[in-house]
Amino acid sequence: MRRWNGWGDDTIEFPLNEDMLAFLHTRVGPGTPPADATLAQVCGAIAPSRLTPHRGIDTSPEVRVRHALGQSLPDWLKLRYGKIHRVPDGVAFPESSEQVRELLAYARQSGALVIPYGGGTSVVGHLSAPQTEQPVLTISLARMSRLLDLDRCAQLATFGAGVAGPDLEAQLRAHGYTLGHFPQSFEYSTLGGWVVTRSSGQQSLRYGRIEQLFAGGKVETPSGALTIPSFPASAAGCDLREIVLGSEGRIGILTEATVRITPLPQREAFHAVFFPTWNAAEDAVRSIAQAKLPLSMMRLSNPVETLTMLTMAGKSRLLDLMQRYLAWRGCHSQKCMLLVGASGDAASVKAAIERALDVTRRFHGVHVGQAIGRKWKHNRFRNVYLRNALWQQGYAVDTVETAVDWPRVSTMMQAVEQAARDAFAACGERVHAYTHLSHIYAQGASVYSTFAYRLAGNYDADLSRWQALKGAVCEAIVATGGTISHQHGVGVDHAPYLVAEKGPLGLGAMRELYRHFDPSGMMNPGKLLAA
Repeated sequence: MRRWNGWGDDTIEFPLNEDMLAFLHTRVGPGTPPADATLAQVCGAIAPSRLTPHRGIDTSPEVRVRHALGQSLPDWLKLRYGKIHRVPDGVAFPESSEQVRELLAYARQSGALVIPYGGGTSVVGHLSAPQTEQPVLTISLARMSRLLDLDRCAQLATFGAGVAGPDLEAQLRAHGYTLGHFPQSFEYSTLGGWVVTRSSGQQSLRYGRIEQLFAGGKVETPSGALTIPSFPASAAGCDLREIVLGSEGRIGILTEATVRITPLPQREAFHAVFFPTWNAAEDAVRSIAQAKLPLSMMRLSNPVETLTMLTMAGKSRLLDLMQRYLAWRGCHSQKCMLLVGASGDAASVKAAIERALDVTRRFHGVHVGQAIGRKWKHNRFRNVYLRNALWQQGYAVDTVETAVDWPRVSTMMQAVEQAARDAFAACGERVHAYTHLSHIYAQGASVYSTFAYRLAGNYDADLSRWQALKGAVCEAIVATGGTISHQHGVGVDHAPYLVAEKGPLGLGAMRELYRHFDPSGMMNPGKLLAA
């Protein structure tokens, strides 16, 4: 069964090895595991539902708790400490667009607010119920997950928007296709969630971000159904897809999505290359990106992340030999690891990797083969389970991501990490901060930073630490000229910083647009646009 207060399947553990625990002790100090509230305790504190009875709405406490929050650190703190102040008053599980339309009408008549629910993987507060006297209805799309249409000639597939990543790929694989969208949350996140938060998958260099994959669909709004046909291209005014992309539930509920699919690749390969310094590594990946080589992925870790990943791998004779070889080739304490991948037929994969490796050699890159790449592919959806293991040892982990043009990439990385260190130093604590470039473009790159630190063992203290961290790193992002979100959306946590990116006039245009579809403001209020 899925964990109610953590990540993923409760039968899956991904424990920390002793080397990694000792590493954390040295970096931030020993952790003290806090005492978690039980599901029974949390359910017992839930207030009765304020919704009028409806045959399609479940008002049982456990179902409401399980659909109350996402996977942000504040969400975890509420769940783990049993401090959930608001949960939805009921959860509906429609099976068609018509049933969604009927539920929206019910909510409007009942004066209820509506929160759309996909896979519950939001890390920026998309799912939290607002503090209001109005009842709150959560509409889960979990039962809307079928492949509705497959057009082999146009290579288009239409799904119910509630389809989760593994189910989507399994249904396409049966016909010889893939969408190729693999965010780290792939196991639980949904197609609809990817669209309305502008998600980016790990292999977006080949397949594209979700905005390149989303061709059209259907949205049920309080003002009616918005149907967006698919075209290969159009010059007919405003692209209505852009209204849906990144809308975060504010205009309505995406019920069907048509996406551009690709035949399954014959082969995939992921290689690891080490560089002696960050500057050499950054120059190499920029050169590869601007050469427009047909790769599927590049991921570049800075020296601290590289050290962390090698420590997490544990001791082995093979790893020790590799470290000695790298030192002999000039890659010492400041070494950075690049993962480079390609997908397609055997000949094109071989050619793409060879051309990329040719570029890395010009920047003193040391190729170490595919073993690390195969290990990364095997664990790429399991690494997030480390959040559970870290909590059990008394540590919290959070992330922040942005994107900037190449001249500001290194400055951004340094500014974000330093902001985190300063925030924790102010409360007498340390933070282990490290960064990778998760997506590479000819214009620039995403900068994805991770922060591991000790839990205080008290809800108020731990929330205060997170608020200091989040505020500091977001302000650093804004000051350095980055987008407030490259791939996770805005939600509640990023909403205060959106004006720096869009400007007052831009935010005003967004408000008017959402008001057109949702005149009474019933759809996911407080998300994306700060009140």
